[in-house]
Amino acid sequence: MSLPTERILGYDFCTLPAAGLAPHVAAWLEAQDGKARHIACVNPHSIVVALDDAAFRHALHRADMTVPDGVGIVLASKFQGGTIAERVTGFDVFQLTCRLVNDRAGKVMFLGSSEDVLAIIAEKMARDFPAITVETYSPPYKSAFSDEDNAAMHRAVNTFRPDVLWVGMTAPKQEKWVEGNRAKLDTRMIGSIGAVFDFYAGRIKRPARVWRDLGLEWLPRLVGEPRRLWRRMGISAPIFVAEVVKDRFRRK
Repeated sequence: MSLPTERILGYDFCTLPAAGLAPHVAAWLEAQDGKARHIACVNPHSIVVALDDAAFRHALHRADMTVPDGVGIVLASKFQGGTIAERVTGFDVFQLTCRLVNDRAGKVMFLGSSEDVLAIIAEKMARDFPAITVETYSPPYKSAFSDEDNAAMHRAVNTFRPDVLWVGMTAPKQEKWVEGNRAKLDTRMIGSIGAVFDFYAGRIKRPARVWRDLGLEWLPRLVGEPRRLWRRMGISAPIFVAEVVKDRFRRK
C-alpha cells in the first residue's frame, strides 16, 4: 500500500490527514517481513537543523513515513500549490497507533526518558489501552551512546519483541539512533515521538485544542518554555521560510 506524498525541501511528506494513516499503520502491524518501519514527525525546525547535520538528514530521508508535524509544513505546501491540508503531530500518530494495537491486544515499548516518567506512562497506558502489554526502558542520559549502551537497548527490545517501539530521546538524537539501530531491532514499527512522552505523562501540558486548531500550538509552548523553544521560532522559522521561497523560485 503506497503512501501519497508531496516533496517539500527535498523531503517526501505524507499528504494524508491523521485518520487516513490508519490503514497504512494497520498494514505495518500485520507485516511479517521482519522490517521495522520508521515514522518520523518532522517540523520546520527539524529541516533547518538537518541542513547542517548530514546524519540527521540521512535518517529523515530514510524514514518510511514522514508526517508534517508543524503548521509551517502545511503553509509551505499551500505556498507551492500542494495538497497537505493539516498538520499531523506525534501525539496524533501515538493515539491512532495505540488504538490499533489495543484492538489486536498487542505490545508496545517506550524507550527513552526517565524511570519516573516511564512509570507514569505505564500506569496511564493500563487505563487508556488496557489490552496493550507495555514495557519500558530508560537509557543512560548522555549525548552519545556506547556500544554497550546500544547492545543493552537491543536486548531489551528484542526480548520483549514489541509491535511498536516508541522512542523519546528528542530530535535529532532519536531519529539518528533509530536509523542506526533499527536493523537490529525485533519490532514492526518505530515512532520517533520526542515530547509525546512528557505530554502523555502530564509533565508538559499540551496547549488547548483552540490553539491547535488555529495552528498556533507553538505560541503557548513558547511562552511556557522560552529558553528551550526560542531558537525554533526566532532562528529556525525565518530560515525555513527563506528556504521555501528560494526553492519555489529554483523550481520555477
